[in-house]
Amino acid sequence: MINLTLSFLTSFLITLLIVRYTPLLGRFSLDWDLKGVQKNHSHPIPRIGGLAIILAAGITCTFGAKFGTNPREETMLLLAASLAPFASGLLEDMTKRISPRVRLLSAIAGALIGSWLLNAVIIRVDLPLIDKALLFAPFALVFTFVYVAGVANAMNIIDGMNGLSSGISILIFASIAYVAHDTGDWFVTSVAFTMIGAILGFVVWNYPVASIFIGDGGAYFVGFVIAELLVLLVARHPDVCAWYAGSVAIYPIFETVFSIYRRRFLKGRAMSQPDDLHLHTLIYKRVTRHSWITGGSRERGNARTSIYLWALSLIGIVPATFFYKNPAVLFLSMIGFVAAYLLLYRSLVLFRAPRWIFANQRHSIESSTAGETNQH
Repeated sequence: MINLTLSFLTSFLITLLIVRYTPLLGRFSLDWDLKGVQKNHSHPIPRIGGLAIILAAGITCTFGAKFGTNPREETMLLLAASLAPFASGLLEDMTKRISPRVRLLSAIAGALIGSWLLNAVIIRVDLPLIDKALLFAPFALVFTFVYVAGVANAMNIIDGMNGLSSGISILIFASIAYVAHDTGDWFVTSVAFTMIGAILGFVVWNYPVASIFIGDGGAYFVGFVIAELLVLLVARHPDVCAWYAGSVAIYPIFETVFSIYRRRFLKGRAMSQPDDLHLHTLIYKRVTRHSWITGGSRERGNARTSIYLWALSLIGIVPATFFYKNPAVLFLSMIGFVAAYLLLYRSLVLFRAPRWIFANQRHSIESSTAGETNQH
C-alpha cells in the first residue's frame, strides 16, 4: 500500500505540473488533431500523460527499494526494458512522425530485453502440442515477443475515450496484484500496486473531463508492463493457468484481433490504418453522445462511454481473478466475453441495440442517429 500511495501522489503532482505548464510545451505536447477519425475531443489537449506515469513508477520503485517495499534489482530491470516502447510512443506523441511499425518493433525490443534481464519468456500455454513447441527456445522467444508487443499495442488501440484504457489497466493490475499476492510473488505484487497508484494519479486529470491524455507513450508503457507481469506470473508459478494471461486481458486483446480482421479481411485496408469503427466509438456515436444525462455534451458522452467498456471487460477479469487455476472457467470466460462483444457490436452496427443500453435516453436509436451514414 505504501507503493500505491506514493505512486498516486507522485503521479498526481507531476500530471498537475504538465497540465499547468502546457502553454510552455504546447507545440510539442498538445494534440491539435480534432478532426481525425478516432478523435473525440473538442479542443487541443496535452497527450504526454504517460510521462507522469512512468516517472511516478520510477520514483516510487526507487524509494520503495530503499525502504524495502519492493525488490530493487528486478524492478529497475523491468523499468529498463520498458524504456524502448515508452520512448517510441512518447516521440510519436510529440512529433506525430513515428510509424506504427516502429512502435511495434520498439515493443518487441522491450520484450527481448525483458526476456534477457528478467527471463520473462512464455514457456507454456497449457496446450500440449504448443507446449512441446515452446521447448524450442527460439519459438518460445518469438511467441513471447508477439504476445508482449501485441498487448502493448492493444492498450494503445483501446485508448479512445476519457478513462477507457486507464480504467481497464487499473482493473487488470488489480487482478494481477491479487493473484501475485495469493501466489507469494512480492515483485509482481509491488509493481502492480505501483502501477495502480501511478495510473490513478493521472486519471484524476483525465476523467471524466480530460485535461490531459495518456498518449501513445503511456499506453505502450502500461500495456508493456501488464504483458511482462503476466508472462512472469505464468512462468514463475505452475499453479497459475496460462489462460489467465488471456482471460484477464481479453478486452484489449480481442479488440485488436477483431480490428485486424475487420480492417484487413472485411474492408481490405491496411491493418494499421485508423478508423472509427471500434466498439467504443460505436457506443459513443450511437448511444452516449445522445444521452439525456450528458445533455448532448461531447465530453460527458465521451466519459460515459468508458463505463460500458469497463463493465464489459469484467466478464473476463472477474473469473480470471478468482479462478486463475481453473482452465475450464478461464476458457468459458473468454468465450463469454467474445460472444458478448460480438453481439453488442452487431446490434450497434444494425441499429438494433438492446433496450437496456438506452435506458437513460429520451429518444430511440432511430431518432438519435437520424442522418448518420451507416459505414458498414
